[in-house]
Amino acid sequence: MSRALKSELLHDGMRVGLYGGSFDPVHKAHRHVARTALKRLNLDRIWWMVSPGNPLKTHAPASLDDRVAAVEQAMPEPRHVISTLEARLHTRTTIDLITHLQTRYPRVHFVWIMGADGLKDFHRWKNWRAIARRIPICVIARPGDAIKARLSPAARHLSPSRICDRHAKTLALGKPPGWTYLTEPLHPEASRVMRANASS
Repeated sequence: MSRALKSELLHDGMRVGLYGGSFDPVHKAHRHVARTALKRLNLDRIWWMVSPGNPLKTHAPASLDDRVAAVEQAMPEPRHVISTLEARLHTRTTIDLITHLQTRYPRVHFVWIMGADGLKDFHRWKNWRAIARRIPICVIARPGDAIKARLSPAARHLSPSRICDRHAKTLALGKPPGWTYLTEPLHPEASRVMRANASS
């Protein structure tokens, strides 16, 4: 595999999915979300934005180095880039991360990627409406979250800007606000289950 494909090097016109999370631990459902977005949105890259920590979660995650190493091992495929940019910017907020990247790469087409569990809680994120105004969003269905996600405050607020999944490949080039909800065969594996099994 070419080392360049695993770097943070970007070029004008590229379509890049930003997939943020603590990935504590990374599991099959995370990989499912990333692979689905890469294929269905016709992206050039998926950047796994491994967060120093999630402000909405009460438990402290494993060390950043350990989580980065685990994601790198889980996703050795080309076009998947593992990034610690949030830690390097000393931020844990998505709006700051997106603002930095769009300022630095004004001609790269970024899309924010999340599982349906993220959409369910999106209204609790800092400046979530501003995030939706800045970047297109792709939501991938996850087990057990579909109904709550589609009825969430954020989904209701953003419903006028929803794009049919048949047109998902146009999302990255569209002007926000714009989002789509994609359904693929699901992986039931979840981080909280893995943590519970590890401690039992």
